[in-house]
Amino acid sequence: MDGEPLVKFDESIDTEGALVVSCFPTVSMVSNIVAHYLVEHLDLQFVGGVRDSRLPAVCLVQDGEPMPPIRFYAGEPKCNVDGCDKLIVVLSDIQVHGRLALPLTEALFEWSKNAKIGMGILIDAFAHGVESPHELIDDDDSDETLLGIGAIDSNRKRLTEMGIPLLKHGVVGGMTGVMMGEGRRRGIDLCAILAEANPAFPDARAAARIIEKLDMLFPAIQLDPDPLLEEAARIEEQIKAMLSHQLSASEEMGEDGGPSAMLYG
Repeated sequence: MDGEPLVKFDESIDTEGALVVSCFPTVSMVSNIVAHYLVEHLDLQFVGGVRDSRLPAVCLVQDGEPMPPIRFYAGEPKCNVDGCDKLIVVLSDIQVHGRLALPLTEALFEWSKNAKIGMGILIDAFAHGVESPHELIDDDDSDETLLGIGAIDSNRKRLTEMGIPLLKHGVVGGMTGVMMGEGRRRGIDLCAILAEANPAFPDARAAARIIEKLDMLFPAIQLDPDPLLEEAARIEEQIKAMLSHQLSASEEMGEDGGPSAMLYG
């Protein structure tokens, strides 16, 4: 029988009242883009990770240093949420599926309770019309590019004040679905912000829309989404050039041109 996930966090870090931004990847890697942006622009430091035998046998290497696939970063930017001035980012480089989602959620909630965390925000994305257990399937025909979900009334009020429409009807899968369901059951101060994203490639534009909303929480530090928009434009131009080259090659060869692998970076 598998054991419970083990959360390892630097105990010297003051976590009482902290805001936790949790980023588990689904559509278009939007949550990862947001997480890496926050870590870099708010100068957050690596402070821990998660261990479990069901996680893939991989590590991320940064500047020669191995890192766990699910890890924590922390810092103290001035926050605008109930006086909090501490930020913790949960960054995952892997998708969490199936049997691990609930025990990992329980482990993270147990850690957050012991750490006296103040509030949690889940970052995610969705693609209209794409049916997947790890994506949002919005059935209210909304044209909104950002949608929110609140575990408790105060969360839903805060999302509305931030100009984020609430999801009226839908199905949310993956870690976001499990964490929000458990958050409601336990009455945890937890909400989710989801951006509509292009599922074909990493969507920096969708991440920029979320950054613009998170900027409202950090009045002392400007979270500038322009670098993400510039990155989005670069990726789009790269894709257009690739498709144009592929089409030209197919026409010259008199072939239809089959699917090809594309690298974005």
